[in-house]
Amino acid sequence: MSFGLSGWRSRKGKHAFAAAHFKQSKKTIVKIEDMSLHTELDDVQKTNFFDLVHESLRVRSHFEFMLWSQGNLQQFLPHDIMIAAWGDFSLGLISVDIVSPLPDVHGSEAQNAKLIPLLKRLFDYWTEHSCAPFTVSMKHGLSEKDPFGYEQLGGSFRQMKSAVVHAIKDKRGHHDCLYLVLSKSETPAPASRRMLETLVPYIDCMLRQIGQPSHAHKATVTPLQLADDGQEALSMREQEIMEWVRKGKTNFEIGMILDISAFTVKNHLQRIFKKLDVLNRTQAVAKMSAKLSTPVTSNESL
Repeated sequence: MSFGLSGWRSRKGKHAFAAAHFKQSKKTIVKIEDMSLHTELDDVQKTNFFDLVHESLRVRSHFEFMLWSQGNLQQFLPHDIMIAAWGDFSLGLISVDIVSPLPDVHGSEAQNAKLIPLLKRLFDYWTEHSCAPFTVSMKHGLSEKDPFGYEQLGGSFRQMKSAVVHAIKDKRGHHDCLYLVLSKSETPAPASRRMLETLVPYIDCMLRQIGQPSHAHKATVTPLQLADDGQEALSMREQEIMEWVRKGKTNFEIGMILDISAFTVKNHLQRIFKKLDVLNRTQAVAKMSAKLSTPVTSNESL
């Protein structure tokens, strides 16, 4: 019995030590987090920062998001233009949303399309450098051998001197997002990289909830050119969906790209199968490939 009591005391002592150690570790973790996020913030700034985060939870429209970005956010992440980009960066199929009070940055489709190569290079750079936020000079680009050529964008873009960049890698839906804030200042604020890294989850959450504005540049694909063989023609949407199927995208991925549900994609595919007189997506891809003489692969059963 004495051995059992001794063992119980020993175990009790170990539990007490572990609890004390966990409590101390928890304090240490909190302290480290506080140092990494709020070292340079005084009490008033901390209050303003938490207010900023709380305000983000109530944003319900693109206009409200712009007001939010031009409000307290400027205290922590000063900028003149914010660019949000999302899609398949490996294929260059990227949608773009520009948030700024400057009137001449919401350009034509042609001007927005000029942003795509630049955004793809920024995302590739971010991926190749540990997925960490970084700052970049608009004049010098990522390196002497990799200038941006941003002057071709025209308007207020030519006045931008620096940018802070961060992104989110979507490993579930393969719908990655890139965020950059551009400024007329030659040198971004010292804490700008850490601040953007902290705020990107909230920015990303807001933009996902409010949807895509009418002026945003949307990723598109070239419609399939089908021969007239007596079959009922596919609509533009159906052709677009089949092009993504031919590229190996799943229903979920196609839905994310086209901003529709996977269920809607499935319904479109059922109509496509009927028009093509096939039973599944593999047969549909084979039939489309025969028409276009382009061998491809596909995923999913439907």
